[in-house]
Amino acid sequence: MTRASSATADAFRALHAAGLLVLPNAWDAGSARLVESLGAKAVATSSAAVAWAHGYPDGDCLPLSCLIATTASIARVLRVPLSVDIEGGNSDDPAVVGELAAQVIDAGAVGVNIEDGGRDPAALCAKVEAVRGAAARAGVALFINARTDVYLRGLAAAGARVEATLARAARYRDAGADGIFVPGVVAADEIVGLVAGLRLPLNVMARPQLPPAAQLAALGVRRLSAGAAMAEVLYGKVARLASAFLRDGVSAAVLEGAMDYGEINRLMLKD
Repeated sequence: MTRASSATADAFRALHAAGLLVLPNAWDAGSARLVESLGAKAVATSSAAVAWAHGYPDGDCLPLSCLIATTASIARVLRVPLSVDIEGGNSDDPAVVGELAAQVIDAGAVGVNIEDGGRDPAALCAKVEAVRGAAARAGVALFINARTDVYLRGLAAAGARVEATLARAARYRDAGADGIFVPGVVAADEIVGLVAGLRLPLNVMARPQLPPAAQLAALGVRRLSAGAAMAEVLYGKVARLASAFLRDGVSAAVLEGAMDYGEINRLMLKD
């Protein structure tokens, strides 16, 4: 495994300073390499998509050995910064979460997502502090993106979600978070309220009702993630293709829209 350079960590941090960082989340080395080739300035993983790719459900079920191996395999093929979703850290023990962060850093990541999952904010604060300590010991300016599920899990009434999110986010910021991820927020006025109150870069997640990228940038959002959406679409596409192929055995249908074999193979050649 090869640890990413300090310059790569600094470059990733700088991507949150202005404009909108768009992240079509990847789940393995091949998808990461493809996303990078299309112009992504950085690559982030989706915890759900990574878990599914290994045959596990989302929700801290993926063995840590798989997570670390996936991180290393993705980092091997990238030239741009890599951020890894570590869910809730796979433990309630901050020391264990800190050790996981150290392993992810050693595998090549310069950013992590870590979530509260609706739990007491104090639990995530302790984890963020442990991750920050691990990064300091490693000498890497790891970008810690703290996710709060106030919107995603409906932890507050509709009219109180901005205030509830800001209250949690302030604690995560004080614990050492560098950014705040608020999946589920879509209303422009609520996004404006979050941007005004966070004092950290705001990350939102793709949803049908979410304003387009240009408007999000104008509202002050600094990061837009696809989350598991692309993996979900691909699973749906594969299910339809496989079902039709099993039923009819017609070759043309499974080849429609395919990326050229040679193009894919050339993409995977490491310079």
